[in-house]
Amino acid sequence: MTSIRQLRYFVEIAECGSFSSAAERLYVAQSALSRQIKELEQQLGTPLFERTARLPRLTLAGQAFLERARRLLADLAQAERVTRDIGQGLQGSLRLNHSSTVPLTGGLLARLGNYLKHNPGVSLEIAQQSSEAQLEDIAAGRLDIGLLRLPVLRQHEGVVLHELFDEPLLLAVAAGHPLAGTQHVQLEQLKEERFISIPHRDRGGLSYLSASLCMEAGFFPQAAQVLSRKTTQLQLIQAGFGVALLPRCMCEIAPASVSFVALEGDCQSTVALACRRDAGQLVRQFVATMQG
Repeated sequence: MTSIRQLRYFVEIAECGSFSSAAERLYVAQSALSRQIKELEQQLGTPLFERTARLPRLTLAGQAFLERARRLLADLAQAERVTRDIGQGLQGSLRLNHSSTVPLTGGLLARLGNYLKHNPGVSLEIAQQSSEAQLEDIAAGRLDIGLLRLPVLRQHEGVVLHELFDEPLLLAVAAGHPLAGTQHVQLEQLKEERFISIPHRDRGGLSYLSASLCMEAGFFPQAAQVLSRKTTQLQLIQAGFGVALLPRCMCEIAPASVSFVALEGDCQSTVALACRRDAGQLVRQFVATMQG
């Protein structure tokens, strides 16, 4: 019978793209990893990987098995979390990741503090991660909660999004930019500007929203010579490489040499919380607190 260990080893190899990298991440010997996969293939009666001179590649059977193996591991992780929630009386740890354009500042930080104040038995493990990666990890059971900025382009089965709040978008420019210090600006005025954040065809989020707003104003944002989708874009704006549309919360972490100008019209961005639809009581309680 297929073991949980074999499923985890198989998924790790598929995600890492090599036996050696998977062995390092799992802290096991590569020979032991190879032996477990060989036994798994014998049990299934079909090879899961094509062993090439370079890197192992999933067979068609391996591709089909990968999707189901991920689902089984996610269901097991969820069952474990629910059991812990019940057995520990809502005490435990929550894994929470946030995108770079959702910094933990202001009202969001206050909500987190309020939750922890009323739940002293709960701890948070926080990291920064792209919206797309958050959704993938939540679907796979590797992450409990994600904080991201809408829209998202790819939906994941079993993952639900809860809208938390809207906030205005502002134009961010270097202090020496001609528009710095003005009270407001129309999007049409930015047609000749260079944007340091351009959307990826497979990604949503802030860059996708910004481009959509610009297209509604009659143009697609021109790309600057240097691009970034991370918080480093503040440094690029400061250095004068280009401009960007950023949420108001970014003002709190921006250097003094970056100026923010109000945009005319309805230029809003929505922050959402993501979790599994079948999340345990601990996660559901957290969601309720953050929405309150």
